[in-house]
Amino acid sequence: MNEEYDVIVLGTGLTECILSGIMSVNGKKVLHMDRNSFYGGESASITPLEDLYKRFNIPGAPSESMGRGRDWNVDLVPKFLMANGQLVKMLLYTEVTRYLDFKVIEGSFVYKGGKIYKVPSTETEALASSLMGLFEKRRFRKFLCYVANFDENDSKTLEGIDPKKTTMRDVYKKFDLGQDVLDFTGHALALYRTDDYLDQPCLEAIHRIKLYSESLARYGKSPYLYPLYGLGELPQGFARLSAIYGGTYMLNKPIEELVMENGKIIGVKSEGEVARCKQLICDPSYVPDRVTKVGQVIRVICILNHPIRNTNDANSCQIIIPQNQVNRKSDIYVCMISYAHNVAAQGKYIAIVSTTVETNDPEKEIRPALELLEPIEQKFVSISDIFAPTDSGTESQIFISRTYDPTTHFETTCNDIKDIYKRMTGSEFDFEEMKRKKSDIFGEEQ
Repeated sequence: MNEEYDVIVLGTGLTECILSGIMSVNGKKVLHMDRNSFYGGESASITPLEDLYKRFNIPGAPSESMGRGRDWNVDLVPKFLMANGQLVKMLLYTEVTRYLDFKVIEGSFVYKGGKIYKVPSTETEALASSLMGLFEKRRFRKFLCYVANFDENDSKTLEGIDPKKTTMRDVYKKFDLGQDVLDFTGHALALYRTDDYLDQPCLEAIHRIKLYSESLARYGKSPYLYPLYGLGELPQGFARLSAIYGGTYMLNKPIEELVMENGKIIGVKSEGEVARCKQLICDPSYVPDRVTKVGQVIRVICILNHPIRNTNDANSCQIIIPQNQVNRKSDIYVCMISYAHNVAAQGKYIAIVSTTVETNDPEKEIRPALELLEPIEQKFVSISDIFAPTDSGTESQIFISRTYDPTTHFETTCNDIKDIYKRMTGSEFDFEEMKRKKSDIFGEEQ
């Protein structure tokens, strides 16, 4: 360990593993350490089930009805991949896809007036949906056609809208869309968690709706993908990429000290030895004095022995509860997967509820979501602080990732990765930089 590295990475969360993969592919000498005995940090999948009970201090062992503990891989952070999103692009460019298998999530649902409705995924479904009236559907269809043809560099497609000035509220007005459609579009399609976006320039919202439509077009059922055996497979896939390019991995390594000289990182001390480095990437838990708390998120992992009611017995789905349906500032999400994804014992389902904490009684805040899931066999509740770095890292050369937010996809995580990359290298992130130049050394086909 007493060697010199270009980059040392602390923590094996997805953000850290993707960055160590990119740095290794780009010829940097990387040392990657984690104080835990498992990969994934905050974004790990916990197996066997007994370990999840221990982690949440639940007394006793799982009941017989839970099946074999080894059949479980339970995500700590619930997220799906947008089929046409940035993480899928990163997986394809690095060819990490060859270590993973994905399934399409069977449907996306939205909560309205105490019931859940399927977010239409085809024109036929849209016409049959009871989310909107007939005239509303026609106007909505016109709006979706506008979004599909929208190109900010071609004024003919803009129809008088200035993407950098016109607010999204005014775009909705132009198409005469009512409040229910606004809720549904902003929260179930553009995936905003609050309504702040309404008074901001419309460009980002239109891009988000486009991403949803294009992701949906890839597979048809929903725009979301999920890896078999759980999200913990993702960091491991990128760790393997880094290892192929000479990256060194060490788990179970307690970090004793970050060695600084004139305000700059020069090494990391672990078990009495110092590994030297020019740059450091880490998650907030390794540098509590360099991050600030920006909020809290509550996540409740629920084990069920039945699919969620009114979802056509889907073995996977997402439910979005828009904030104004439950008098909140931010949306509540439910992500559900099951034994069909090799993450639970036969006949079992895992539904994870999450949202931004807004009051002193977070469990009461998520009650509307829990009511949709009843009866619940076992609950695991966590309330986590969300941290952001206090500085850009350009002086210290310590680059800190952000805590995983309550969104149910990886787009914000990918934005963080691109941002850290830019701060570290001084140049804009380019997917081409991720293309692997070597084939695997495990005797795989070229």
